[in-house]
Amino acid sequence: MPGTSATIETRQSWVVATTAVVMLSVAQGAPLTVVVGLPRLAEHFGTRGLPSFASALAFFGTGFGGVLCGWMTQRIGMRAVAMFSGVMLAAGLGLASRGEPWQLIAGIGIGVGMFGTGALFAPMVTHVSMWFDRRRGSALALVSSGQYVAGALWPPIFERSITAFGWQATMLGFAVLSAAVIVPLAAMVIRPPPIPPPDAPGAHVPRAGERVLGMQPNLALALLAIASFLCCVPMAMPAAHLVAFCVDLGFGARVGAAMLSVLLLAAFLSRQIWGAVSDRIGGIPTVFIGNIFQTLAMVAFLLTTDEAGLFLVAGLYGLGFGGIVPAYVLAVREIFPREEAYWRVPALLFISLSGMGFGTWLAGAIYDRMGSYAAAWGIGIIVNIVQLGLVGFLLWRQRTARPSMA
Repeated sequence: MPGTSATIETRQSWVVATTAVVMLSVAQGAPLTVVVGLPRLAEHFGTRGLPSFASALAFFGTGFGGVLCGWMTQRIGMRAVAMFSGVMLAAGLGLASRGEPWQLIAGIGIGVGMFGTGALFAPMVTHVSMWFDRRRGSALALVSSGQYVAGALWPPIFERSITAFGWQATMLGFAVLSAAVIVPLAAMVIRPPPIPPPDAPGAHVPRAGERVLGMQPNLALALLAIASFLCCVPMAMPAAHLVAFCVDLGFGARVGAAMLSVLLLAAFLSRQIWGAVSDRIGGIPTVFIGNIFQTLAMVAFLLTTDEAGLFLVAGLYGLGFGGIVPAYVLAVREIFPREEAYWRVPALLFISLSGMGFGTWLAGAIYDRMGSYAAAWGIGIIVNIVQLGLVGFLLWRQRTARPSMA
């Protein structure tokens, strides 16, 4: 039957998605060298502010680089952009390992962020979404889980490597690994996405020029982007500072790295569940529900200081926020035309990652001023509540505008 049998999804769709996860799992390990090494980098540079600022720039660079490289992808293809990413990740880590403040900032912000993960994350998420029409939410959840695979896999390895060889040697070793994995995989697997047949699911909607959520399209995107920024500010705080938080509490860096792995492993597992949920209820409702869980988990972080309790809270936090970002991407793909995805998705993710970067920097700056993370967690809770109100408004607009958009 037309509309039920025609689909662009094939076995190759899942091969591309799985390969993307592997590449992103490596690429997104690069910024974690700073997160895990934060106590050692703070000793080297004399402040937590500088390495926290470098981590923030990695987020900002990834977002801004996603916009630039999304434009590049439309012109030279995802394969070439992904290979470029592998080279730049290696170059950025190599520069950052030299040990001067400007080298850390430039290496992590530009090499690792802008043209490393920036060339791979947003363009690759958009690229993979073009291979799916029926299970797009599940595919987006899978491919955007690379950072959580990285978070579960690399922190314990980095902690041991930094203890044994130092943070600079660890960065250099990971630079070699990044290029050795990403460049050949991109060359062998990545190819242009299929063109949807006329009767493929969703092939006729949405149309260019239509109102979105009852609003002008760019206004709708701006409100989605602001909501994503607000949700990512508190999202970044525990993830970026958990190792240092555990050191402050006397648990040590090894416990902190293990706790970070638990948090991100839980986020990876829950992201797959949230992806299946989003295929059934849509992107914006999934964002709203996920943010309720994230708010409650931030409250738990504020109230918990014992080791066992923090392991539990870290796992629950990962379960809560795991599906939010891919649900935002799904929302964009649901309400905007396919041909606009290569700039609208990176633009949204740029704002989202800017929120992650701002949250990472803010928590470090508050710590430098206050001597603890309690105030940062409290501010994160307030920001979370504000963005819940905005997402609730967008959800209401989606429901009330739907009849006029049919």
